[in-house]
Amino acid sequence: QVQLVESGGGLVQTGGSLRLSCAASGSVFRRNTMAWYRQAPGEQRESVATITMSGSTTNYADSVKGRFTISRDNAKNTVYLQMNSLKPEDTAVYYCNKLGWPFWDWGQGTQVTVSS
Repeated sequence: QVQLVESGGGLVQTGGSLRLSCAASGSVFRRNTMAWYRQAPGEQRESVATITMSGSTTNYADSVKGRFTISRDNAKNTVYLQMNSLKPEDTAVYYCNKLGWPFWDWGQGTQVTVSS
């Protein structure tokens, strides 16, 4: 089973930036489209960015398009999320996982809090 460890979250002001990282165990990582998800209090988990196995194609939710950038390093089994121009509505716990069901076991996530 793949283990996922997210890091890089924190408290930032509106307009600030953060770079999230997600390290995955196992070589299966590089054979999967990966995604970053987020879950705000009282809300369902939602996908915000996806990246194909090679990294050649990325997709973003409309709410983050133009502000977030997803990337991956298959040699390091790591996927990243660069978040710029952060807004209070970006406040959530951020997780990475493969795109779509069946998901791997979820990691602990990393908290992102954007103050106004």
